[in-house]
Amino acid sequence: MSQLPESRRYAVLGSGAVGGFYGAKLQQAGFEVHFLLHSDYEQVRQNGLWVESCWGDFHLPQVNAYASVEAMPPCEGVIVALKATQNHLLPRLLPPVLAEKGVVILLQNGLGAEPEIANCVGPERVVGGLCFISSNKVGPGHIRHLDYGSVLLAEYGPGYAPQGITPRLQQIQADFQRAGIPTSLSPDLMEARWQKLVWNIPFNGLSVVFNADTQQMIRDPEARALAEALMQEVVEGAAACGRRLPPSLIPEMLANTEKMVPYRTSMKIDYERKRPLELEAIFANPLRYAQQAGVQMPRVEMLYRQLQVLDRLNRGIPAFSPTCG
Repeated sequence: MSQLPESRRYAVLGSGAVGGFYGAKLQQAGFEVHFLLHSDYEQVRQNGLWVESCWGDFHLPQVNAYASVEAMPPCEGVIVALKATQNHLLPRLLPPVLAEKGVVILLQNGLGAEPEIANCVGPERVVGGLCFISSNKVGPGHIRHLDYGSVLLAEYGPGYAPQGITPRLQQIQADFQRAGIPTSLSPDLMEARWQKLVWNIPFNGLSVVFNADTQQMIRDPEARALAEALMQEVVEGAAACGRRLPPSLIPEMLANTEKMVPYRTSMKIDYERKRPLELEAIFANPLRYAQQAGVQMPRVEMLYRQLQVLDRLNRGIPAFSPTCG
């Protein structure tokens, strides 16, 4: 993978709780950043971005705001922070804004999106990113950052083959750290994604089923026990895919959740706002990878099916009902 040019500008596709926050931090540090916006476009164009943060509040009175990618300049770093349910838009969105020697930095939960992006731009131009952050968009152009905020980056390779730590990764890390974003690097993107799924699958999914925030779940003995059982299944799924996660991971994640500021997960917020849930990326794809490797995850599959039903009922979508012949 070639290094990025010395002068780098960033685009943000999906300027919400995650993309808006990290893009704002990059601009605050002096980087040239261009934001693609939808419903917030007029508000942000006229009034900028407001960030309430546990790291310190700030306001960017002027930002480069766009309603379409065709109006944006080509950028060396294209941060994709859309919901995974919108990834079908990327074949149209990425080509106009990705510079000739640029790279796509995918900041999303779940597993399986990088191969789709690689089909659009080439596998050598894809970096995966995992965000460990509690952040919500609380109004147009208004982001509230509650806790955490670190990012882990890893190169994508065909079939999720480990790519090691590249100079390009180190360049992006340096930019993010200059913006005050704690950033670490991993040589193995698939291992990193499975590791985050150990938390995301139980706590995102159960937050919808139980109508609860993280504190309510971790303090309830039955909810905690179910979360831990789901976590163990995800660890087994990762092992089937050749990624053996450390035994300390589950106890550490449970302990960190105990200390976390009470947090409504992104999936719970999507459910409350009657938006499609990110079930394909967070549940269906990991289930598929594990099953192809010969391992079943029955508790994860049951939670996935419950969420499919809840999502359809919540959005008023009729279930497919086969007719009798």
